Amino acid sequence: MRTKLKNQPILKKPRVNVITLGCSKNIHDSEVLMGQLQGNSMEVVHEAEKIASDDIIVINTCGFIDNAKQESIDTILQYSELKEQGKVGKVIVTGCLSERYKPELEAEITNVDAYFGTNDLQNLLTSIGADYKHELLGERLLTTPSHFSYFKIAEGCNRPCSFCAIPLMRGKHVSKPIEDLVKEAKFLAKNGTKELILIAQDLTYYGLDIYNKRNLADLLRNLSDVDGIEWIRLQYAYPSGFPMDILDAMNERSNICNYLDMPLQHITDSMLKSMRRGTTKQKTIDLVNSIRDRVPEITMRTTLICGYPGETEYDFQEMKEWVAETKFDRLGCFTYSHEEKTHAHLLNDDVPEDVKQQRVEEIMDIQQGISFDINQKKIGKTYKVLIDRKDADYFVGRTEFDSPEVDNEVLIDAKIDYANIGSFVNVKIDRAEDFDLYGQIVK
Repeated sequence: MRTKLKNQPILKKPRVNVITLGCSKNIHDSEVLMGQLQGNSMEVVHEAEKIASDDIIVINTCGFIDNAKQESIDTILQYSELKEQGKVGKVIVTGCLSERYKPELEAEITNVDAYFGTNDLQNLLTSIGADYKHELLGERLLTTPSHFSYFKIAEGCNRPCSFCAIPLMRGKHVSKPIEDLVKEAKFLAKNGTKELILIAQDLTYYGLDIYNKRNLADLLRNLSDVDGIEWIRLQYAYPSGFPMDILDAMNERSNICNYLDMPLQHITDSMLKSMRRGTTKQKTIDLVNSIRDRVPEITMRTTLICGYPGETEYDFQEMKEWVAETKFDRLGCFTYSHEEKTHAHLLNDDVPEDVKQQRVEEIMDIQQGISFDINQKKIGKTYKVLIDRKDADYFVGRTEFDSPEVDNEVLIDAKIDYANIGSFVNVKIDRAEDFDLYGQIVK
């Protein structure tokens, strides 16, 4: 007969500390992972400053461009050294860098406990004593403020862009079914989310793989019907094959923001052809004009690349003139990164780094002036603003024309006005700078 031992200590599961690097897609993936861990009754934290000696560190890496890859490698080395010192328990690496360079990482950084790719969630969970729970579909542990959420509607990409390694790391495009996304949106809304920021490698490809048509407009209407969702924002729309019916949905529904993030990358025909973007300068100009005609109040954001292989001074000057003429509301510009196993890697990376950087600065100087002029026209107008945080003496929020972290912000003097974080207020703009607006709450 087995003797029953009394007062046996219950073994406490180690805490999992998730570190997220890279883009909003990685933020989403970390939140899904954390939701699964919480569903397994495990203690989970995001980027905790204080670490414990038995912590399991999960690093969700980025492998997109050189700077992001180096940041990921440095972070892996930092925590693997802490493991050597006995200051953390395990180190697990996942995400894009691990997907793309797993054999090399395993050979070079050997004291990491396990490496997983972008689609290895179930195996990752198993490695730390957790089960994948299908019933948690759509449930996440948000790392953003609860009032907004990055909302991934698809994974992977089918586009052939010459400079991009995303298909190598994320695979082919896979859309999530509308019913699953609506369920996820309802869960988020129930827990206080008011703004959905739709993300994917390519939003406008949504539905082709499962509905045999571009179905973003139908998805938008279904999400628009979810109680509690007051803003729906579109990021990462591809120009080639752009489905114009999403603009109809935008005009029909007041909670679909008049906002569109469409990375155009360049404008000259020679660069667009070499980049394999599937469009031309004139088609790009016509598309931007058509979008603005259909939704006159729309704010358009784009991103550009400077220093792509073969970019001549003529190419750059043509892009500068186009930026000055088009006057995008929001614009980001980046230097070209020569990525292995991409089509462009076969080309000679012939634009010097200092020239690349100088070109970026010239584009952004133009955009700074454009943004200042646009913002000056907002003085005296009143906008609906979502309050994101309190920062020193100001409440900081955004209009429907601004996405978190990358766009303009509205600053409200906390000595004059009070606002709850996550609430909507009406703000009359009384001052404007290049990238910030200042105003007072209108009761």
